[in-house]
Amino acid sequence: MIQPTRTNLLLLKDRLHAVLNCTTILKGRRQALIKEFLKITKPLMQSREEVSQAYARAIDALQVSKARERPVAVDALSAISRRKIAVEVAEGNLLGLRFRDLTMHETVARTFDERPYDMYGSSPWLDEAIHEFEGIVEEMLSLANFEGKFRRLAEELVRLTRRIRILEERVTPELRLDIHAMSQYLAERERETYFRLKRFKSYAE
Repeated sequence: MIQPTRTNLLLLKDRLHAVLNCTTILKGRRQALIKEFLKITKPLMQSREEVSQAYARAIDALQVSKARERPVAVDALSAISRRKIAVEVAEGNLLGLRFRDLTMHETVARTFDERPYDMYGSSPWLDEAIHEFEGIVEEMLSLANFEGKFRRLAEELVRLTRRIRILEERVTPELRLDIHAMSQYLAERERETYFRLKRFKSYAE
């Protein structure tokens, strides 16, 4: 229990003022992050839809290839086409929010001349399937960049909302109640002191 004094009352009022300022700052930051969140959400959803459509096309092309080619030939070309993709993962900063930023240093999708086999070892349907899957990998790497920002923004928005709710629904009301109770107590004590002095003055007279 805080001792009801004028000094403690002023400290409580200062603390309430600081809490209100902190709440305003947190709300401003949350509003700015919401704008960035909405800015990222639209291209992210579009990219997911494009990847889904490309995956459906790639599966269709692969099924046609398996129907026209021998499974051994399909597996052999798939094994030959495998390669490592050079990417760089760095730390990005968005309004003071740190996240993982992914950068590709090469293009995943290759032309026919860049592939490690000649035209006699493949078929148009299998080439189309490989092209579609390479495009999916490239799109998913680009999507991973959005996913990192999206996840960090979502986590930060949840954290800010929780802090603002605690300040508004718990800390601020408790401070207001303490200030009100202490003000009432001090006012009552001042009235008692006033009447006591007045009575003492009348006795003295």
